[in-house]
Amino acid sequence: MRKYATQMEAAKQGIITPEMKTVAEKEFTDPEIIRERVALGQIAIPANINHKSLCAEGIGKGLRTKINVNLGISGDANNYEAEMDKVRMALRFGAEAIMDLSNYGKTNTFRQQLIELSPAMIGTVPMYDAIGYLEKDLLDIIAQDFLKVVRAHAEEGVDFMTIHAGINRRAVEAFKRDKRKMNIVSRGGSLLFAWMEMTGQENPFYEYYDAVLDILREYDVTISLGDALRPGCLDDSTDAGQIAELIELGALAQRAWDRDVQVMIEGPGHMAMDEIAANMRLEKRLCHEAPFYVLGPLVTDIFPGYDHITSAIGGAIAAANGADFLCYVTPAEHLRLPDAADVKEGIIASRIAAHAADIAKGVPHARDLDNQMAEARHRVDWEAMFQIAVDPDKARSYFESTPPSDRHTCSMCGKMCAVRTTNLILEGKKVVFCTER
Repeated sequence: MRKYATQMEAAKQGIITPEMKTVAEKEFTDPEIIRERVALGQIAIPANINHKSLCAEGIGKGLRTKINVNLGISGDANNYEAEMDKVRMALRFGAEAIMDLSNYGKTNTFRQQLIELSPAMIGTVPMYDAIGYLEKDLLDIIAQDFLKVVRAHAEEGVDFMTIHAGINRRAVEAFKRDKRKMNIVSRGGSLLFAWMEMTGQENPFYEYYDAVLDILREYDVTISLGDALRPGCLDDSTDAGQIAELIELGALAQRAWDRDVQVMIEGPGHMAMDEIAANMRLEKRLCHEAPFYVLGPLVTDIFPGYDHITSAIGGAIAAANGADFLCYVTPAEHLRLPDAADVKEGIIASRIAAHAADIAKGVPHARDLDNQMAEARHRVDWEAMFQIAVDPDKARSYFESTPPSDRHTCSMCGKMCAVRTTNLILEGKKVVFCTER
């Protein structure tokens, strides 16, 4: 029997949980270090007691940068089997988390299947599901209704939930004073803003925050404090609304920790490259070193169809400067629901960003596979290269699409391959090109 409700409560009591041991093994570190940082809120291990298929991951200080894959149905694209194919792809390519952002109809059947299948962490945004779950219009929903959806998701086994509790009246006033080009681009944030404006009431997730924490504590759900006022274009970044909400999130994080509920903070958005590092430091300062979960940031606004790249550039900079968790972006961002091909491109781009940042941060063993790839390339060992590659099928297909006459080279350089030339000389051999003479 567990003698603790949450990973944080166990950590504060000096208990190293099975999940902490799993994380320590994956991260090549001492379980005691994991426990200490969970107790301080610097690491979160999202692990709902009802998610039986979970293989725990840690998010936070000193750990590998993790990535999240968003999926889920909408009113215009509601093929659950297609979404399950995306789930399988996310697991195949090593995503540590999957968020079900379904916002149409009754979503619990799909979510339950997802939780049963997935060893990856599962996240949701209860606000998205409220209208379909409650079968009410936004104006007809009362504050306690929102809490019913939070409880339903917790009972199903969701490991972390985005709760937009920081967009309270103070943050809204700052948003209104500082005019924006894009206003509110967070779906959950816009719905809460609309509800608050139409009803004249305070944000229910803020007003009844303690009740939300009671539910999350019961099932050991990590709260991911949503950035409802994140910038949706470069011109809106680091403005009064964004910072006002971030200040509120720092206070809410401390209140959650006081109840032994684990916390992540969600961050921008769209942001020029020269602002990213400062924003990472600002979050760590205002939110007391809580793990930081960022969408992108997207570093330019004019490349629809390529936003997996604009996001990966920003994500690499963000993670190298302290972000702990990257939400992937696909080529379909801003355009449509992504298909399976888009999902793959988004995952790979995000993994590149996360891995590049881990190398820069000196995460233990981050360079191991890169060093193995260098050794395989030194030997011109194609099979070894394909095995090491994150996407071996694509690497092999490119190589085989224009096969070289000499399998010790590729079709770009042929016998003029620099590696081959240098290896031959160092082996005491001659370099000969005109063999037909």
